[in-house]
Amino acid sequence: MFLKMLRGALSRQKRKHLLIAFTVGLGVSLATAMLGVMFDVGDKVNQELKSYGANLSVIPKGASILNDLYRFESEGDQSDEKAPAPVDGAADVTNNYIAEDELFKIKMIFWAFNIVDFAPYLSVDVFTGDQKVALTGTWFNKHLSLPTGDEVDTGMTGLKSWWVFDGPPGDDAEPDSVLVGKEAAKMLGLSKGDRFSVSAAPGGPQTSFTVRTIFESGGEDDAKIFAALAPVQTLAGRPGLVQRVEVSALTTPENELARRAAQNPGSLTRLEWDTWYCTAYISSIAYQIEEILPGVRVKPILRVAQSEGAILEKTQLMIILLTALTLLCSALAISNLVTANIMERSVEIGLMKALGATSLGISILILSEILIASFIGGTVGYLVGLALSQLIGLSVFGSTVAVKVVVIPIGVLMVLVVSLLGSLPALRALLRLRPTEVLHGR
Repeated sequence: MFLKMLRGALSRQKRKHLLIAFTVGLGVSLATAMLGVMFDVGDKVNQELKSYGANLSVIPKGASILNDLYRFESEGDQSDEKAPAPVDGAADVTNNYIAEDELFKIKMIFWAFNIVDFAPYLSVDVFTGDQKVALTGTWFNKHLSLPTGDEVDTGMTGLKSWWVFDGPPGDDAEPDSVLVGKEAAKMLGLSKGDRFSVSAAPGGPQTSFTVRTIFESGGEDDAKIFAALAPVQTLAGRPGLVQRVEVSALTTPENELARRAAQNPGSLTRLEWDTWYCTAYISSIAYQIEEILPGVRVKPILRVAQSEGAILEKTQLMIILLTALTLLCSALAISNLVTANIMERSVEIGLMKALGATSLGISILILSEILIASFIGGTVGYLVGLALSQLIGLSVFGSTVAVKVVVIPIGVLMVLVVSLLGSLPALRALLRLRPTEVLHGR
């Protein structure tokens, strides 16, 4: 009898139930699209932010100790005496450099696939005529063959993607070609294609370079010249060595566990340590690089790392708020539709009560109608939401959004919540209906 009454109600109230299905479908489609983007937005946002530079700096332990010492002395000394010389000049410190042939290990840590790019640097002051300029050696786009069998291309070109070049970027296969910053080119009177010579000391042996490209970074690098690493190592007298490495890594926003681990990993319990180590926090990636390169110290570039976490958290919060607002609007719309439906069927409901139907039985009948219409609308809305999330991913991030299985149970829960919340006011109105008043037209 119940199923017969349910089929009859659905067939007689097609328009109302279609409107309910459409309302639920619209809300679920928007919520599904936003949740799909939210679950994938971390990687997308991180990938976008990676185009704005490195978030980890790898330096030798010797340089780290001296930097800390100089900083302490400089902060403690309030006199007008000249500050200590930069660490870069401490050529007698044997552990002030990193071996170039060890750098491939950065791509062999637990979170190797999160390492997007890295590039080493070695700087030396050189002279061209009576002008002194900073010459920095680096990898422009280095091809590495890892012991695991993987092939990797990495270098400064990927790290400095916002730089503006007036020609092709640097090429490691052309060691005599250099990139000249806009300010350095102006100071030295250089143009694209010019040939010039430099020496490590005034009057010393000359090394010739050709200006491959003039670039603009918008920062202090505009006053520098960048060359392939090998000739700069020769000029500096440091073959096979580099001073620092910049690393760009995809990371998870820091939380209390990550902050505690960054201060002292030894303070964590075994379970906390496993969780931290196996999560792509910037502190755990730094720790793993220090593990595989024991002679280095890895420091997060906080202004980049903190910005990534803040942007991601705010983006996710905004999506959650929009999703909640969408579902609330859907619930209000369903409430109005169901209330209007009950008012139109008040005579039918009053007659059912007069014939002995209980309020609970009628409520179950009404809820069944709503849930059937809602799940039909929710299923269609979920499929539309998946398509919409792909459209958002392509238009905003230029790539598709990964479909997360967790969205399915969340979608079912959304349908239930929206349907039940929207039905509550209507069910209250149903319980207040008196058969005698309704049947007498009052």
